[in-house]
Amino acid sequence: MELPIYTVDAFTDVPFQGNPAAVCLVNNEKLLSEEKLQQIAAEMNLSETVYIIDTHQTGFTLGDRFRIRWFTPTNEVNLCGHATIASASVLFYQLNNQSNRITFDSASGPLITERAQPNGITMNFPLNPPEKQEEEEMSSLLQLVLPKNKIHSLHYSQSTKKLLVRMTDHCTRLDLESLRPDTTAMMNAESTGKVTGVIITLKGTIDNGCVDKNGEEYDFISRYFAPWNGIPEDPVTGSAHTVSGAYWSDVLKKKSLYARQCSKRGGDIRIQIKDDGRVNLTGKSAIVLKGTFMIS
Repeated sequence: MELPIYTVDAFTDVPFQGNPAAVCLVNNEKLLSEEKLQQIAAEMNLSETVYIIDTHQTGFTLGDRFRIRWFTPTNEVNLCGHATIASASVLFYQLNNQSNRITFDSASGPLITERAQPNGITMNFPLNPPEKQEEEEMSSLLQLVLPKNKIHSLHYSQSTKKLLVRMTDHCTRLDLESLRPDTTAMMNAESTGKVTGVIITLKGTIDNGCVDKNGEEYDFISRYFAPWNGIPEDPVTGSAHTVSGAYWSDVLKKKSLYARQCSKRGGDIRIQIKDDGRVNLTGKSAIVLKGTFMIS
């Protein structure tokens, strides 16, 4: 069996930045076992391998609705933003899909993606507002993530199992980028399954260095660690911004936000909070590789 595959860097228009995902086009899902889907993801060894499945047999050029599944190197996940942007980018800009809007049916429900000018993708995701959490409940994990004097507050999203740690306002972008948490120790400190990812975030200002290459100020910046899913640090994470976007929208009293994920590769996300409990995330992508996966 030959499986078309692409590598796409999401949330950037510059190759080798943003977050890479492997995008596989599947005409007949029955030919791939669950074990084989996971083996391919492990072989690609990127933070996410995504399968676009033509369940309606309309073709990847003409169809406007597909099934989507996301796998890390170790397990399947219910939602992945950057791999969804990567998927839509392949369909829209590589295969020249005729639609302006594509719906992906996922474990998290229908996800709508649209072309965004210039050469971007907007995706509509469920919003996941976090609730305030007492630090004492997560003290063993927190001490591995951030010094106590740099923690402003702690928040938890039960729907995504993501923990959001806000840094104090006297911290800078350099403080965030300099953090080197022990992700193995983090897994050992939290083994109950309650937390599967940690967002560390900081309010953006010009004075603390939170500006893009053109001088535009970020509303907030963040980093995301998910060793529980086989990802010590994710370069840019759409699903994390369904949590952090909800949090900062409430704090800043803004529905339109501009964010940066400050990993080594890094990437920018435009966020628009909707009134229906959902959020639009917009980003660009760079398709850097295409080929064929040979499966026996």
